[in-house]
Amino acid sequence: MNSARDFSGYRWNYPSPRWPGGAGLAVSFVLNIEEGAELALSAGDERNESRHEVNHEVVGAPDLCMESQFEYGARVGYWRVTRLLMAHGIPLTLNACARALEATPWVASDASAQGFEICCHGWRWESHAGMAEDEERARIARSAESIRRLHGRAPVGWHTKSSASVNTRRLLVEHGGFLYDSDAYNDDLPYYVPVAGKPHLVLPYAFDTNDMRFFDSFAYVRGDDFADYAIDAFECLLRESEDAPRMMSVGLHTRIIGRPGRIQGLAKLLAHIRQREGVWCATREQIARHWLANVEPGAAR
Repeated sequence: MNSARDFSGYRWNYPSPRWPGGAGLAVSFVLNIEEGAELALSAGDERNESRHEVNHEVVGAPDLCMESQFEYGARVGYWRVTRLLMAHGIPLTLNACARALEATPWVASDASAQGFEICCHGWRWESHAGMAEDEERARIARSAESIRRLHGRAPVGWHTKSSASVNTRRLLVEHGGFLYDSDAYNDDLPYYVPVAGKPHLVLPYAFDTNDMRFFDSFAYVRGDDFADYAIDAFECLLRESEDAPRMMSVGLHTRIIGRPGRIQGLAKLLAHIRQREGVWCATREQIARHWLANVEPGAAR
């Protein structure tokens, strides 16, 4: 990953191609599958996770409270969230840690049966910043092979928890098969970056239109907090998309939005989106393939 930062971007001179059907706004719903990949002494990790419904780290012993909080996502939240999205006809990308799928192989099977994309979220639920190159190369290969075996298809997308390393993009390109990564939060459209002498596609992600804010800073408390913020973002991007295309990412977590006190926030957002025209809901793979086919590297930049 080039360490030189790009503060320029499109400079409001966005490419002109529309999304399929003439839509101006592409909306990507991403459901993070991390249960079983969180740090846990019982899994042989060096420590326990410290953040779930509360911020507290148990040191020197398995944290049974934390583990059961994560288990809720796999036992209940996954089904509640995916079936709501399916009822609204929303294509879905699962942002899955490979170790989580190893612990919950029925999630990979269900994703295959329902046609969900699986984007690789690493092996463990961990940052790659500072990871040794050989170790990261092995993690990428192990994760991709695990998803291929469990889901039936190798992942074409990658998204690191927190920060990627300075080597991540080059290692993804060297591994082959990855169409895009989402290790950026700096735009409302896909864009290309040069990696190993070739154009590589980035689909930016978002932390604001993301249910993690129920935990991180507790900016969201009620389901309506999530829905109202996401609807405001949606309406802004939809207005702007009259002139040039836009993309919106909605980040979800089975153990967060999947709780009964929060799920109505997602239902409210979905109902709002379905009332509006000019919107294309798609998996990240669908967005990547459309961009690759219709926007050349260097277009409008």
